[in-house]
Amino acid sequence: MKTSRLIQILLLICTSVAFTNCKEKDPIEEEEEKKEQELVKIDPTPIKDNTLYVYTLKTGATSSAYDEAMAVACIQGILNRDAPRIYVYSSVTNKTTFWLSEFSKEGRWMSGFAKEEVTSFDALMKLGLNKLKGCIIWDPDVPATLNVATTMAGIEDAVVFSPTFAEKYQEKYGLKIIKDFRGVFTGSETGSAKNDAYRWAIKEFMDKGLCSSKRMCLYEDSWITRATGSTEYIVTRDWAIKDKCFVYDLSPWGDEAPKDDKDQRVGLDLETYKQLLSSLLKQSAGNHMAEVAGFFSFKKYSNQTGYSSKHEAVPTEWENVYLISRYNCYQNTVASNCFNQSVHSQAPQKNMTQGRPTLGKPEQNKVYICILMADYDSTTPLYEFMYNNIWNDEKRGEIPLIWGINPNLCETYPDIMQLIYETRTENDWFGADASCAGYFNPCRIQTQYLPLFIEHNKKFYNQWDMSISPMVLDQQQPTSDVKDAFAEFSPDGYATIIYNFHGGESSLPKNQVWNGMPIMELINDVCNDGSNAEVTAQAMSKHMPETSDPTPRFYFFRIIWVGPSKVINSINRLKELRPELDIEVLDPYNFFHYYKTTLNGE
Repeated sequence: MKTSRLIQILLLICTSVAFTNCKEKDPIEEEEEKKEQELVKIDPTPIKDNTLYVYTLKTGATSSAYDEAMAVACIQGILNRDAPRIYVYSSVTNKTTFWLSEFSKEGRWMSGFAKEEVTSFDALMKLGLNKLKGCIIWDPDVPATLNVATTMAGIEDAVVFSPTFAEKYQEKYGLKIIKDFRGVFTGSETGSAKNDAYRWAIKEFMDKGLCSSKRMCLYEDSWITRATGSTEYIVTRDWAIKDKCFVYDLSPWGDEAPKDDKDQRVGLDLETYKQLLSSLLKQSAGNHMAEVAGFFSFKKYSNQTGYSSKHEAVPTEWENVYLISRYNCYQNTVASNCFNQSVHSQAPQKNMTQGRPTLGKPEQNKVYICILMADYDSTTPLYEFMYNNIWNDEKRGEIPLIWGINPNLCETYPDIMQLIYETRTENDWFGADASCAGYFNPCRIQTQYLPLFIEHNKKFYNQWDMSISPMVLDQQQPTSDVKDAFAEFSPDGYATIIYNFHGGESSLPKNQVWNGMPIMELINDVCNDGSNAEVTAQAMSKHMPETSDPTPRFYFFRIIWVGPSKVINSINRLKELRPELDIEVLDPYNFFHYYKTTLNGE
């Protein structure tokens, strides 16, 4: 019986198998199998050693151009993580072609790369398949998810797709969907889908130590930018992807709801911002300072046409720096369109020198002037216009000038900084801009972290042979601890601008020498129209009262984003206005030395 029963069971199994094999396939299953077979045909394009692949971004103010730029930034950041591989051209700015040409000249660091054009987005995708582990789909209904997706893409080696691009490319290239954010964040936690998204990302990424504790990126999300095809804060994301940075877009103000999220509880953005900064400080564990690359959105967080805010643009900038400084963060104001940071950052670095002039002695009845060529404290002017528009001024070198360039920018564009140093004249000098090796409010650094602050600044000041801090920005007078700290790395001079936007006193420190470091005011009210010689000269003259006192006088002026020719015109006009004054323009080292000598009664 057992044998007969076994035979029956085997016959039933065989019959079932035969039936299964001969029945018609479901049309949906056939279509899926067909797609799978098609996917197998798309192979990655092998990446050649020592080759820089050049891709030109699609032009046009369209959402499609925006979506493409986002995907390109991801591929670029991932492929450039170990070595320069992808370089992006754009018609938005000629700087992409200019800098590749400049650094490909004989003897410069890109000259050894073969250059190969990537002719289509599909061709770029095939290159990216060598490293891409999947895709992440963001939710256009919750613009913050673009930033959350960017953060996740850096961690997961993924490409960020809009739903439109996901439909076109996800199945075509067989990309695993790592995360689909559509419909995930509804405001169920905080009442704001925006803040729900960022708080989820803080818990999943920053709290777990999965992203960088050395750099975060304050990049504008898609709230109004995708509809207009505005990619200024998309093309910068190769930098964020490469370094696995946390990307966010939050308001520093706690007294009003931002324009992009008017229905949120007042102060919610700021609470989330502080939660993020606290997590970052915990991850850095007091071992290093952290950079915040990017800038706040004027349109969302300050008083602009169509949005009545309590706060103007400049106070909003200062408030953001005031906020982040407390958490050992400094700002690198990447305003927009800073391309190819993941390439330039890999240029070989070296210690630069600027030398020191022979020091003289001050004379009686003299008016000594020093000019700070200011506001090169961020990557935007360094990349966009300083070198071509200002540095190459035909009269540069005729008078001594100090150029304010933050030394920490070598982490982003070391090749541009080195080029500027290598082409200086004997009358060009360098000091850190706002405020030292990074845009800080130094008085906001917690006392226990001042040794770390000193170490951080010494590193960059030494690399770039700096010993003067000509524009320290703060909202209060420097404390004794802060002055002690600066004396460690900036012994040859300290000048400051103080504005208190919180309603307190904005008094400047008295003229003094602190532990051998001369301290003075940086005069700020002549910088607004440095291109107009008459206006600038009149503004300078107002600071020079008539006096019979023969003691030498010292005036340190800030002038922003104009060339040496216009500064020279202003100085010449000042001498015409005030012929009774014996005015001399000094290099910064002699200027602070003369000032120190005079204060000491020597």
